[in-house]
Amino acid sequence: MALRVGPLRLNRLFSKCPPYLGVLSKNASSQSAPSSVPESPEHHLIYTREHFALKESLRKIIDQEINPHVDQWEAEGAFPAHKVFKTLGSAGFLGVSKPVEYGGLGLDFSYSVAVAEELGHIKCGGVPMAIGVQSDMATPALARFGSAELKEEFLRPTILGDKVACLGVSEAGAGSDVSSIKTKAVRKGDEFVINGGKLWTTNGVQADWMCLLANTSDGPPHRNKSLICLPMNLPGVHVARNIKKIGMWSSDTAEVFFDDVRVPCKNVIGQEGMGFTYQMLQFQEERLWAAANVLTTMDNIIQETIQYTRQRKIFQQPILYHQAVHFRLAELQTEVELLRALLFHAVALYIKGIDVTKLASMAKLKGGRLARELSDSCLQYWGGMGFTSDVAVSRFYRDGRLMSIGGGADEVMLGIICKYMDILPKK
Repeated sequence: MALRVGPLRLNRLFSKCPPYLGVLSKNASSQSAPSSVPESPEHHLIYTREHFALKESLRKIIDQEINPHVDQWEAEGAFPAHKVFKTLGSAGFLGVSKPVEYGGLGLDFSYSVAVAEELGHIKCGGVPMAIGVQSDMATPALARFGSAELKEEFLRPTILGDKVACLGVSEAGAGSDVSSIKTKAVRKGDEFVINGGKLWTTNGVQADWMCLLANTSDGPPHRNKSLICLPMNLPGVHVARNIKKIGMWSSDTAEVFFDDVRVPCKNVIGQEGMGFTYQMLQFQEERLWAAANVLTTMDNIIQETIQYTRQRKIFQQPILYHQAVHFRLAELQTEVELLRALLFHAVALYIKGIDVTKLASMAKLKGGRLARELSDSCLQYWGGMGFTSDVAVSRFYRDGRLMSIGGGADEVMLGIICKYMDILPKK
């Protein structure tokens, strides 16, 4: 199902980045925790030899350049986004499915999903989330609908890791309810004057530019919004604070205010007034990306819990030998495999051009709820150790809670699913 030109583009990537990207291998991710997931292209539903080679190369960067520093970044409350993104951008991982003419690899979205999966090996949730904002949440609309001038100014440096991007959608009174945003951009001559603010903005403290959703007219909520490329160094842009959170500690989260910020009208992505539609399309990729990213972490948490409960004894036998424990772990692994099957089904349809809003919403809903269920169950089997900050399961317990809130809350996902099932009550 991957693009036939994939090997050519990947070979070009390998030749560009000798430190990390080597010859194609048939069995990548050799360091991954064992699971029932096929780890060879001969048995995988959608991944080819090239997907596994991409994953293997990314894993080397994660092991060498990211994971050794995660504990420090968690303690400091931020990671050096420009440095990390430059490393990833130079190796081609920030534009896997973006146009070749702007520095991307031009591959289909299944390769982005493979990258999202592999990023799940990062030993925290904040860094992969920030990477996902850069690669698959702030840029899809720009890549698909933006002018050549905007792509050159904002997309290319974002793909190369020279600029950090953030997505400005949520506000104090409008999180999952995107239609209720209040930030306004008023046209004055050949400029928009922007007033308002954004909240929960991942990468916002370090960002060079924002993909901003703002009201550009007084029309109906679904037709009065536009996406605008907004440089963060403009006069009137105020980053008020880095929000402290219960999880995702290494990812900066900004509250941003706009006070008469002047932006050229040419910075609008695509057609003025189509911003809501473009954002909904971006959400398809964002939600599939999130589901893919959490899968690997859940696999690893299950495996670490198995290893711990096999070694730790209670009542003269390993905790794992108690039926309640090994049955529960088997149930959880089954749930992970069901989510994986849903994800791959949705991705296979998406790369064929089919609307997968319902399936993406289902994957996002299930991923968030399973992250909560799995982290809670596994943490219990770690006993007192699970209540410390020293083990991966406690970090996942904190970080994974966001998936049921960010990018559309569980209840919003249920509403979307009901709409597609035609069972949503009429207003």
